[in-house]
Amino acid sequence: MSRTAFVFPGQGSQYVGMGKDYIDVAREMFERADSTLGYKLSDICFEGPEDVLRQTEHTQPAIFLHSLVAAAQVHQPQADMVAGHSLGEYSALVHAGVLSFEDGLRIVRLRGKLMQKAGNEQKGTMAAVVGLSMEILEEICSKASADGIVQPANFNSPGQIVISGSVAGVHKAMKLAKERGAKLAKELVVSGAFHSPLMQSATDGLREALAHAPMKDATIPVYANVTAEPVTRAEDIRDLLCRQITSPVRWEQTVRSLIRDGATCIFEIGPGKVLQGLVKRTDPEIEIKGIDKLTDSPSPKEKV
Repeated sequence: MSRTAFVFPGQGSQYVGMGKDYIDVAREMFERADSTLGYKLSDICFEGPEDVLRQTEHTQPAIFLHSLVAAAQVHQPQADMVAGHSLGEYSALVHAGVLSFEDGLRIVRLRGKLMQKAGNEQKGTMAAVVGLSMEILEEICSKASADGIVQPANFNSPGQIVISGSVAGVHKAMKLAKERGAKLAKELVVSGAFHSPLMQSATDGLREALAHAPMKDATIPVYANVTAEPVTRAEDIRDLLCRQITSPVRWEQTVRSLIRDGATCIFEIGPGKVLQGLVKRTDPEIEIKGIDKLTDSPSPKEKV
């Protein structure tokens, strides 16, 4: 049976002007977001400036808001399953009815602030490695760990993996990767070593917020970053979210799991086209569409 998956992007997909074309059809959602956070997140989305939008504590809620505004305009097809890349997992959880929009927004803002703080306190870096298998890169990270913390952070698509950790550990892993024949080993401009043990303080801070956040069982399966498998129970989701910040994002396997479980069309809902590229590299045969602008929506909502 043909099934539809919605996937939601993570940090790095933001751009100044995001969501502005939705203002007439989603004004109430933008106003709810601004009221919930106590500042004009909508202005940062629409007008920037870019250096403010790029700050993790603003980037994460901005992408979350844009993604859910875009999703609210899609009436057909409905999602049968959802997933999100890192931050995007929270957008997926709201779409699946696990968290309310306001609770999700508050947690995402806190997550962004905690990750930014952890990045300032525990200096680290990340690097993209292209052209090596998952197994070889895990072996390289294990060897490089003698110089400092380093581990795979994002298994994005076949042959495209991001590593994360201490500056010394990542630099050593980049050197080893080049020696093993990597096509590319490039350090990324990031504010922290995301999805590595250097984010532990952010996990500790987020755990309490997640413990008190009202959560319901998912109405449709959510494919978790940590396991790349479907989950619906609220308590399981709570545990996986606590583990997510220091664990690798298993995106390639998530896409394969969606397809294994019947997805024939995948919609990327939110800013940019990053996930569309990753999905295509994972399975060139899958139908993939993007809904970023209002004009992308297959069924725009009437103005309210």
